[in-house]
Amino acid sequence: MEVAASRYKLRMWEILSWLLFIIFIAGLLVVGGLLLRGYLTTGNRAGALTGGFFGPKPEKRLDVVDQANVDGRRRLVLIRRDNIEHLIMTGGPVDVVIETGIATTSTSNSGSIETVATAHNRPARTFSSVATEKAS
Repeated sequence: MEVAASRYKLRMWEILSWLLFIIFIAGLLVVGGLLLRGYLTTGNRAGALTGGFFGPKPEKRLDVVDQANVDGRRRLVLIRRDNIEHLIMTGGPVDVVIETGIATTSTSNSGSIETVATAHNRPARTFSSVATEKAS
């Protein structure tokens, strides 16, 4: 009985040592991968240790400025890239670039509001005017 218990202890320590060895190798692989990622993102050896973690974050070049639903499927999205805006319609069978190269202007709160010329100079239709048109 004593021999069986000693074999059991020996087998348990053997399994535990192999488990610790596998955890150690996995830790080495993780550290090596992080060092490689730091080296590849910065391009130098010094950046391998600190480049990806403590360095300044790059400036955002891409931003979604505004979005609006056209209907149940389609959506208009205004995207800014390098201070140039692009208007894109997504969600249909094909995504469409409606307008590109819209230069962004800095908006100032000087109190003056510009009026935009409308396409048609007609008064808005009311429900009563539509009802009288259909009746006649």
